[in-house]
Amino acid sequence: MLSKTLCISFPVLFLANIALGVEAKENADWPVYLGGKERNLYSTLKQINRDNVSNLEVAWTFETGDKAEYQANNLIVDGLLYTPTPTRKVVALDAATGEVRWTWDPAKDGPGKGRARQRGLVYWENEKGAERRLLTGVAGMLFALDPATGKVIKDFGKEGSIKLGSGLNTPGVVYKDLVIVGGVGGKGAVRAYDVRTGAQRWIFHLIPRPGEVGYDTWPKDAHKTATGLMPWCGQSLDEKRGIVYVATKTAEPDFYGGRRHGENLFANCVLALDAATGKRIWHFQIVHHDLLDKDLPCPPILLTVTHKGKKIDAVAQGTKHGLLFVFNRVTGEPLWPIEERPVQASDLEGEKAWPTQPFPTKPPPLMRQKYTEADASNISPQTHQLTLDRIKASPNFGPFPAPSLNETIMFPGYDGGMEWGGGAADPDGIYYVNINEMPWLFQMIETRKSDGSKLVRGERDYLIFCGACHGLDRKGNLQAGFPPLLGIGERKTRAEIELITRQGGGRMPGYAVMPDGKRKAILDYVLNYKAPSASRPEPGAPAPKANKKQPPSYAFGGFRRWLDDEGYPAIKPPWGTLNAVDLSTGEIKWKVILGEYPELTARGIPPTGTENYGGPLVTASGLIFIGATADETFRVFDKENGKTLFKTKLPFSGNATPSTYMVNGRQYVVISAGGGKSGRPKGGSLVAFALPE
Repeated sequence: MLSKTLCISFPVLFLANIALGVEAKENADWPVYLGGKERNLYSTLKQINRDNVSNLEVAWTFETGDKAEYQANNLIVDGLLYTPTPTRKVVALDAATGEVRWTWDPAKDGPGKGRARQRGLVYWENEKGAERRLLTGVAGMLFALDPATGKVIKDFGKEGSIKLGSGLNTPGVVYKDLVIVGGVGGKGAVRAYDVRTGAQRWIFHLIPRPGEVGYDTWPKDAHKTATGLMPWCGQSLDEKRGIVYVATKTAEPDFYGGRRHGENLFANCVLALDAATGKRIWHFQIVHHDLLDKDLPCPPILLTVTHKGKKIDAVAQGTKHGLLFVFNRVTGEPLWPIEERPVQASDLEGEKAWPTQPFPTKPPPLMRQKYTEADASNISPQTHQLTLDRIKASPNFGPFPAPSLNETIMFPGYDGGMEWGGGAADPDGIYYVNINEMPWLFQMIETRKSDGSKLVRGERDYLIFCGACHGLDRKGNLQAGFPPLLGIGERKTRAEIELITRQGGGRMPGYAVMPDGKRKAILDYVLNYKAPSASRPEPGAPAPKANKKQPPSYAFGGFRRWLDDEGYPAIKPPWGTLNAVDLSTGEIKWKVILGEYPELTARGIPPTGTENYGGPLVTASGLIFIGATADETFRVFDKENGKTLFKTKLPFSGNATPSTYMVNGRQYVVISAGGGKSGRPKGGSLVAFALPE
């Protein structure tokens, strides 16, 4: 029985804690990717606030042992932190100390060592908490683990896993007893599985079948051959209404649509689906017949705004070209008018670029929409002249340049604008997001001449599926993180190379559904296999007749950042910004520089911002936490005005989105720091911050 003294003092202590911004609740979890099914990256924790954030210190660190792109938004449940490593291990740590509790290694209990980025996990428990599961994707498989032990749950699927047939780098979302997932690669679908058994409960075809809405936006029977469209960036959920929101990617090939004429629904769409059945409720296509890799890069964010005097539950979708589309999440009606504006036509034979693209009238663009001569770099007189000369020779045509054999400056660039980290939103209807302003180069190449003559077998498919990253000449692009393939047969066996093409590796997605004949031809070409074929006859054999009736075909000339002679973005700064947008008014509240190159600052150049990956976290105490930048720095901003309140160095760039939680009354903020983007060093560090004890 409590003493009279304790009974009196407890409410006094409770009120004092509230006044100090200290939660009476001793523990607070982060059990869902990006903080919640709304994907709004918002936390109600207040212990770390404007007054004390300058005292933040490293509470603990953990090293995964990997040197790769570590981009996980980590889950915290009941005092355990769950992190997926770059090699697809899952590690459970004591969330207060960083000590390892258990490790699951797919190399020992699954399909083999995992590869490629993994940005999160799915945690599920039933209403009473008696059943719990942790779901993770490896090599086209979805595994169920026991969160307490890390052991595979054998009654899920077949011996603990189900075959997805596509990669999975961003986790799904749970609705009741369903886990709804997208994927990377494959035919294009959103799928729901029973979280207990692994049985498929519904599927929504993103490349419509006959009789389905959108079928007439493709050539006849396109669903039999078209690929892509997998919603790789994640989904959000209105749990009360039972609506799941999906952001989809580009149809393949990304840069040539001569064999997929039409708008191509449901590519580049925001889709609202019935979470229980998968039936379409509404959709909006943000890019028609995409030819520029403008897949929607981040999950839709659910928030509430005040619009025309009324509270409206909204959904906001960011884009690579820095535009923000905002809809009534129930009806799909835009909050502000969206205009179809003319864009450039393509001069490639057989291509039919869509004549218009959607532009929201509000909010305004969060970045420049065109590279003009006034945007030539001002880092030095020499750089200014070089960039000015290049923009005159290879002009920019705004966010929708038409594919051409002539080089153009691609700005906004392929990596945003907004990227996979997405934005955060608070209960006031303010949306916070980091933006890239990096120029790239864009050019198509002819893979079959107008006289009908073809490339050797396997070469054309290599140019389309592999050349964009590994180079048309197979020399790679180490600056962008793509290794050369010349001489790869001396470094890896054919079987190893084939496995990578199926499962993915590094930045490369797996091509699990690629036909075996096409895969074999590409491997033959890469490995310089010279077996005679119709396209490569025996020496002395008569040359085949050219088919003059066939039109030329084209492939993308490769991802090329446009950097100046010193290695900096070839455009006038800013190169990276952090933005606050009031989605009740549709106006930008503030914009600040995000990131800095100290060597340029030392030359008297104001902070420029840097390329940035990973998103922000906003808290009820008025703080924004973000890594993301290429300067290996973790920063905290005031959400009211964008003022920097704290910054400290990380071991590697924090190209991940932070999580925050409370254990035993102490609030932590944790971020995965793996680097590897923007040509920066790679690692595998997990860093947790807290106030001094």
